Amino acid sequence: MPAPARQDRPLGAPRSAPRPEGGARIAAKAARTMLLRTAALAVLFAALAALVTFVVDPLQFYHKPFGYRPFFSSEQRYQNPGLALHYDYDTIIVGTSMTENFLPSEVGRALGGHALKLSIRGSTADEQYKIAKLAIETGKVKQVLWGLDYFALKNGDQEAAGPFPDYLYDDNRWNDYRYLLNYSVYGPFIKEIAKTLTGSGTQSLETLYNWNGSVRFGKAAVLKDYRSAQQEETYFGLNEEPLEVIRRNFETRVLSLVKAHPEVRFTFYYPPYSVLREAVWAQTNGTRYRNQLDMAVWMFRQFDALPNARVYDFRTAGEWTYDLGLYKDISHHSQAVNSAIAAAIGKDDPRFRMTAANAQSFSGELAEQVRTLALTPEGDPVSASVAVVAGSNAGERLAAKAAAGEDAFSSRIVPGDGELLVPAKEAAAALGATFDWNQAAKTLVVARGGKRVALTLGSSSASVDGRPAELPYPARLVGGGTQVPIVRLAELLGLGVRTERPNAWSVRYVVEAGGAE
Repeated sequence: MPAPARQDRPLGAPRSAPRPEGGARIAAKAARTMLLRTAALAVLFAALAALVTFVVDPLQFYHKPFGYRPFFSSEQRYQNPGLALHYDYDTIIVGTSMTENFLPSEVGRALGGHALKLSIRGSTADEQYKIAKLAIETGKVKQVLWGLDYFALKNGDQEAAGPFPDYLYDDNRWNDYRYLLNYSVYGPFIKEIAKTLTGSGTQSLETLYNWNGSVRFGKAAVLKDYRSAQQEETYFGLNEEPLEVIRRNFETRVLSLVKAHPEVRFTFYYPPYSVLREAVWAQTNGTRYRNQLDMAVWMFRQFDALPNARVYDFRTAGEWTYDLGLYKDISHHSQAVNSAIAAAIGKDDPRFRMTAANAQSFSGELAEQVRTLALTPEGDPVSASVAVVAGSNAGERLAAKAAAGEDAFSSRIVPGDGELLVPAKEAAAALGATFDWNQAAKTLVVARGGKRVALTLGSSSASVDGRPAELPYPARLVGGGTQVPIVRLAELLGLGVRTERPNAWSVRYVVEAGGAE
């Protein structure tokens, strides 16, 4: 039998080499094995991480801490679900940062329950609805104290609030991986532990979310914010939602919850911003200002039709809203005001309880406060108004001067006690007098009933029918217009003036017009 033919192979080549196809299969198998091992390790690591998160449970979403003092996160949107699910209460506090300074113990005593604060700073009505609904569905809630801000009902604010952890508020446990595998939940948890260990933070449900002790209140800070807001908020009115949108948000995110749970008593209140907050809205965003006045009444009427809802309006509480020492900016008040609100609701104070008979008067009074707002030289806000009557007994106001309320002055300045500077032409019209301006001499002449009063811009001297007279404050140029001291001007025209002080934050000058013009 002949020998097989010899096959030459290249020098250095292996005697036998695997076929290329076989090598690819081996490599693919090894890759699959590595991939499966990596996936298994990843699943194991994720399971261990989820188990650790479940046991530690930084947000107490599944349970209270095992054997150690609880630590609470200040991230309210994430912390509140755990509080609502696992803590004892029968009363909840819901709202924006205006409700953060409530002390639950005070609210509980005032309302006759055991309160838990579930506030969310900067929250929308939709977010407030979700936390209130979650708490109510535990079956523990008997009462809700809800601070209702107009801006929370705006669409723009709903969008600006950013991502919301809906997976913590629903019944679907399959999406809980977003919490169980979210390492970021440990950041606030560890931070709160560090604060507690160093003594720089408090950890109790009584003071949770409370910022009263960490900010500075006072007139200087409020006036600074007021001046800034007058400039920075001028663009807000360019994109204000129609009232129909606001009402729809209210109906779906607030009213629907009240209707769905007749067994729960809902107490709503309109927060007391400083009067300067309302004034800025009136100056920079007339649509929002008017809308919130209208909505306050309209919302009350919807609530009033339900037996389990009541409403309190604190927007015109001048003992707070004119006291800038109680605020850190033009909106946010101190804990002392929250305590007073709880006490007023607890005793059902008729000054603040809205009824069918007085509902409109709250918005009317607020509009009057804003319209008559003036700042003293010291920066204190006051309500300064002028009423002109046809005689001390007649009580009939001069109709042409009362078209816009107590007076029709477009601006006012309180230069000092006992006087009010108002636009010269408007002052003359209010007093039933004629007005003449001499540009060359910078002098104006106001005449009524045979008397002529001449005032020179910047001078404290005046003349009455040619005889000299003194002014407590000179006529001055303000914003391109001339302002005159109306109280002294009325006296120089022979009119009687009496001063009324209905309260500590308002002054009213009543001018007795006599009858002759």
